[in-house]
Amino acid sequence: MKKLSYLFFLTILLTNCAHTPEVHTVEIAQMKFNPPVLYVNKGDTVVFINNGFVDHDVTESENHKWASPVLSAGESWSMVATESSDYYCSIHVVMKGKIVVK
Repeated sequence: MKKLSYLFFLTILLTNCAHTPEVHTVEIAQMKFNPPVLYVNKGDTVVFINNGFVDHDVTESENHKWASPVLSAGESWSMVATESSDYYCSIHVVMKGKIVVK
């Protein structure tokens, strides 16, 4: 019985520690990032899709640690989230968003 309890505990522990990366989407449309705040786990992929009519990009705000190329209508760009980041469109600086890594 003791071995069974230990095995059960170990299984639960490993299940809760293991994270299968997920893919999240941020839509760029109507001069906004939607959702404006995205909550992800470390290692998840974030895909930015330009569903607008004009070019946009995505640039990390604080130190410009990462940036997408210019995305024309219908184009997308993805990144793996490793830390929380504020970002904006450097073409339209009023467009802002945030990725929160849990």
